Amino acid sequence: MKRNAAIFCTGAAGYSALEVLVRGHTHWTMTLLGGACLVGLCLLGRAWAGRPLWAQAAAGAAGITAAELAVGLVVNLALGWNVWSYEAEFGNLLGQICPLYSFYWYCLSWAVLAVQRAAGHGKARAASGSLPAVK
Repeated sequence: MKRNAAIFCTGAAGYSALEVLVRGHTHWTMTLLGGACLVGLCLLGRAWAGRPLWAQAAAGAAGITAAELAVGLVVNLALGWNVWSYEAEFGNLLGQICPLYSFYWYCLSWAVLAVQRAAGHGKARAASGSLPAVK
């Protein structure tokens, strides 16, 4: 549990810093989403330890894109907070997700999962039938 909290905080701080570097600002909802996404990527890396890195990264990008859509539907469309908009991007869906950013999430997922593998934390637990916990 402590490790999951540390992973969450790392994702929250890391994504917020990345967004400030790229966009010049962030929003507290993106801090929470960044933390949740990093925990999810770490769980994915352990659960899919035997799969190719490209497949893990594709699943990670799909998960992050789905999370971005879910959060965007709430904070941007339902609440009107206008945290981000991809309306000007090709192939966008309701201005909340687009292929370009899904590609960015693929690249980010690939990097995170490659580091997890290199650190030896991408090993699945013995076949217990359940999702392995992040250590």
